[in-house]
Amino acid sequence: MMEFLAMGGYAPYVWGSYLIMAGLLVVEMLQLRYRRRSLLAWIRRMARLRAQEEKQ
Repeated sequence: MMEFLAMGGYAPYVWGSYLIMAGLLVVEMLQLRYRRRSLLAWIRRMARLRAQEEKQ
């Protein structure tokens, strides 16, 4: 098992790459969550404005 984890001496590069990729995936998920919230807020604002325009 230790031999597998050592990756023939390239463990820092291999596992470092995995860690960087995992970090980037987390950042991407957070950005998507922020964009979704922003988009939903924008849609709600537009709906409110349209409702106000229809009342006038």
